[in-house]
Amino acid sequence: MAVIITEYLVFLNMLIISVFFLIIAITVHEYSHALVAYKLGDPTAKIYGRLSLNPLKHIDPLGLLALFIFRIGWGKPIPIDTYNFKNPKRDEILVSLAGPASNFILAILTSLVLNTVSLSSFLAFLLSSFIQLNIFLAVFNLLPIWPLDGSKIFLNLISPSSSYEWQVSMEKYGYLLILVLAYTGILSKVITLLSTPILSLLL
Repeated sequence: MAVIITEYLVFLNMLIISVFFLIIAITVHEYSHALVAYKLGDPTAKIYGRLSLNPLKHIDPLGLLALFIFRIGWGKPIPIDTYNFKNPKRDEILVSLAGPASNFILAILTSLVLNTVSLSSFLAFLLSSFIQLNIFLAVFNLLPIWPLDGSKIFLNLISPSSSYEWQVSMEKYGYLLILVLAYTGILSKVITLLSTPILSLLL
C-alpha cells in the first residue's frame, strides 16, 4: 500500500509540474502574439486585456483539459484586427510566428542553463521536460491546420483567391482533423518527427 501511495504522489507531483510548465509556455506564447500585434499597430489585444503575462487572461480550461485527454492543448486565441496593420499579409504572418518563436526562445534559454550550470539530476530532468514541452508546442502550432498559427502563415503565403477557398475548408474541418490526427496517434508521430532534430541540439 505504501508503494502505491508513493507512486501516486510522484505521479501527482509530476502532473502539477507539467500543468505549471504548460501554463508558462502558453502564457508567453499568447502574450507574444499580443505584443507583436500591438507593436505593428493593432491595439485589439490590449483593449481586450490580452497584452498581459497574467495566465488567467490566456489559459483556456478546455484546451488544458484536452492536453491530458488527446495530448494536445491550446490557449485562448488572441484577437487581432488586420485592418490596423500597415501590411496586413506580412504583419499577420509576423504575429502568427511570434507565439511559436517565443517557445523556441524559452527552450533555447533553458537549454543554455541546462548545459552550462551544474544541476541536480532532478532539476536537470525538469528543465529538459520544459524544453521538450516548448519545442512540442512550437512545432504543433506551426502545422498548417486551422486554427493553428501555421494555418494563418500558410493562408497569407498563397494567392487571395486560393486563400479564401482554403480558409473556408480549414474552418470547417480544421478542429475535426486535429482531433482525428490526435486520436489515431498520427499527430504525435508528426510532432515527434519534426521536434527530434531540434531537441537533439538543445538537450
